Amino acid sequence: MKKTLTIILILACIGFVKAQVSFTSSPISTTGAERAAVDMNGDFLDDLVSVTATNIQIHYQQADGSFVETNITTSPTANTPSWSLAAADFDKNGFVDLLYGGTSGVTFMRAKNNGTAYEEVSFPEYVFSQRSNFVDINNDGHLDAFVCHDVAPSVYYINNGDGTFTFHQGDIGDFPTGGNYGSVWIDYDNDGDMDVFIAKCNVNGDVNERSENQIYQNDGAGNFVEVGDATGLKDEMQTWSATWADFDNDGFLDVFIGSSDSNFTHKLNRNNGDGTFTDISASTGIHALTITGIENCSYDFNNDGFVDIASNGNILLNNGDLTFTLVSHALPNNNGSLGDLNNDGFIDSFTGGNIYYNDANANHWITINTIGVESNINGIGARVSITSNLGTQIREVRSGEGFKYMSTLNTHFGLGADTEITTLTISWPSGIVDTLENVTVDQVISVVEGSTILGLEENLVNNLILYPNPTEGILNLGNLSGFTNPAFSIFDVQGKKVKDAKVSLNAIDVSRLAAGNYILKIYDNNVIKTQRFIKK
Repeated sequence: MKKTLTIILILACIGFVKAQVSFTSSPISTTGAERAAVDMNGDFLDDLVSVTATNIQIHYQQADGSFVETNITTSPTANTPSWSLAAADFDKNGFVDLLYGGTSGVTFMRAKNNGTAYEEVSFPEYVFSQRSNFVDINNDGHLDAFVCHDVAPSVYYINNGDGTFTFHQGDIGDFPTGGNYGSVWIDYDNDGDMDVFIAKCNVNGDVNERSENQIYQNDGAGNFVEVGDATGLKDEMQTWSATWADFDNDGFLDVFIGSSDSNFTHKLNRNNGDGTFTDISASTGIHALTITGIENCSYDFNNDGFVDIASNGNILLNNGDLTFTLVSHALPNNNGSLGDLNNDGFIDSFTGGNIYYNDANANHWITINTIGVESNINGIGARVSITSNLGTQIREVRSGEGFKYMSTLNTHFGLGADTEITTLTISWPSGIVDTLENVTVDQVISVVEGSTILGLEENLVNNLILYPNPTEGILNLGNLSGFTNPAFSIFDVQGKKVKDAKVSLNAIDVSRLAAGNYILKIYDNNVIKTQRFIKK
């Protein structure tokens, strides 16, 4: 039986009416600790993940929003995700792997190639795990893992490129007695590489050096320098997590630092665009939220084009002018794992044996799936921006936000009344930039790194296709000398890949494509050639 949690907020603000925010709960049978709402099988639909020491339960989302339950038995794991879970495809086999952050150590659950079994890889080092993340720390195209350590310097695991990791400790989050609770990897200075903010906490509410928040700036050469004092983010407060987003849509990431102790207030720091931050909390209305806790994250829950803040089940609704209006108890007090759980373009929550469906509204939206090629396969660390009549919005692809839970890897934007996106740009960790123009709203699109027209035109030729062009069904290819075992991909005019396979018999069947203009890309490990064609 469904139970409706309705929190309706109508704001008369600058001549328009803000959309309401409400959720409807629906029970779902789970086993073990509910930890993630993330795509597990490569179909870009957010699935639900719950785990025990010997089982991974996945409710696979279907295209119609229903779920199919699967239970996968695992070996008795050395560490369960008692403190946090992170997810990503670190071995690039098309299936998402898991990181368990436990009280005594770290375990990786590696999805085998058919996605129906997991191999446990546990490290022997003692780690009192807190927040964990997947991120490409050294920007070599392979996803590494970072884990906050409560009682010692934080640890990270460098991906060797073959699905194995090398353990490191210190350098990033290196206070001798730890205090590292909530890490989030972000590009705060807009220089194209990933920095990291670490929310710090101390025991028994004490405030001292151990609880000073830290931010490590990446110099682009694999070195991280702590700049908390220089940026103005060296706060001595009790916090377990912070959430980063561009709350004023000015192109720079701001940060909401959530207090975990009632003796301290939440803080909102605006990015000045010069590497420093200003505490603007007093003028924003966030102090209406007096409830403290450990979970903080940011999404545009009402799809109006301005990012909101979810703090321990309460939503600070962004009014679009760097002020916020409190919607109390909109969700359960742990926020849960967040993603689109019925494929309707609005952000939902999964926690406590329930899905909390966003009741939605008439506002428009778009969701982008990032598929890395030179970069990591999930596109983690990519900066996605869209421009519409509302202005420019930015997002980053991240694995591991808030404190405990894993939320979607898909990138979500609200667009209010806007019905077209003028430009959509993805800046990948590799430095490749993809740009799409005149993108339709209210859809989910997948973008392959380097696949847009701008990138494809660099290798444009006119002799790949022998005949016919235009075609109704078959493209007969010309001379493919110089290629070794080539494959092909076909992209539409928005840069979306619509077909790929190995080249066979120098002919490609395109009969199932809709009529329109396309680009054919033929490639192997050394050669890339592209040509335009028309499907009649």
